[in-house]
Amino acid sequence: MKRFSRILFVAGSGADESAALGQAVALANSNQAQMTMVGLVDAPELGRQSTLGESELLDALVEQRRDQLQTLAQSAATTELTIEIKVLVGKAFLEIIREVLRHERDLVIKSLENIEGIGQRLFGGTDMKLMRKCPCPVWLIKSVQQKGYREILVALDYEPENPENDALNLQVLEMASSLALADFSELHIVHAWRLQYEGMLRSPRLSFSDADVDIMVREEESKRRRWLTDIVTKGCAAQGKEVTTYLKPQLHMIEGDARYVVPQCATELAAELLVMGTVGRSGVPGFLMSNAAETILDQIDCSVLAIKPAGFVSPVTLAA
Repeated sequence: MKRFSRILFVAGSGADESAALGQAVALANSNQAQMTMVGLVDAPELGRQSTLGESELLDALVEQRRDQLQTLAQSAATTELTIEIKVLVGKAFLEIIREVLRHERDLVIKSLENIEGIGQRLFGGTDMKLMRKCPCPVWLIKSVQQKGYREILVALDYEPENPENDALNLQVLEMASSLALADFSELHIVHAWRLQYEGMLRSPRLSFSDADVDIMVREEESKRRRWLTDIVTKGCAAQGKEVTTYLKPQLHMIEGDARYVVPQCATELAAELLVMGTVGRSGVPGFLMSNAAETILDQIDCSVLAIKPAGFVSPVTLAA
């Protein structure tokens, strides 16, 4: 299936970009997609005492960045792929998202920011803002990882009161299964479940016996397992009827809180890529990433493909 047609690769500065750039080129080739490479330049602020013109300095910075992008693009271009280059001026996450909006990009790929010394968090400010606000999928790649993933982990959320949630789950599964097929990867699906208010149900304030609550727990587990099996079959089958049989996705249905279950599962599997939805509702400008998604991202140590529901409205606009 042709998944992407206009890929945007964001070139950083100073980091090893070979993994992210290699992935972008491979995906562009396999999808016969257009690929644009952008670099960012901050607008200079010299102050009143400076004798150097800000416009002159900005022109020099843009030209220098364009030369760097040209060299990088030439090193990655193939006979089948010509890479367009652009220099964007301004705040990084804003200009990246405006580029997506302006030209209807359908995937952003970039290396993770270099934030050594800032605690244990893997993602920097620009990366987090892109995962929160960019309307198209954002693929953030660790520089130490090369093209191809041995273990892909998909996190699925159960939210029956929100009909958009299963549509997002299907998007996530479709994209992850497509990547697993392309890279001959193992596909793992994790779903954290628990009986809501179990602690209260077992408390002396209520009249339920432990045996009654145990039955409720087993019923909830059974309901979730049926849902998980059904949606994984549907999501993988979007690639073709035999895909589920070929991929043999491994289901990990774990009792507990997704905020802790998903990172623990990623660690235990040594997952190299986590594919997950980061915003559960569309049509509401600025609707924030869930607390669960934020907590998961704070704890993982692998590349991430973050997906939002169809129709998600970014709070960023083309207006300055």
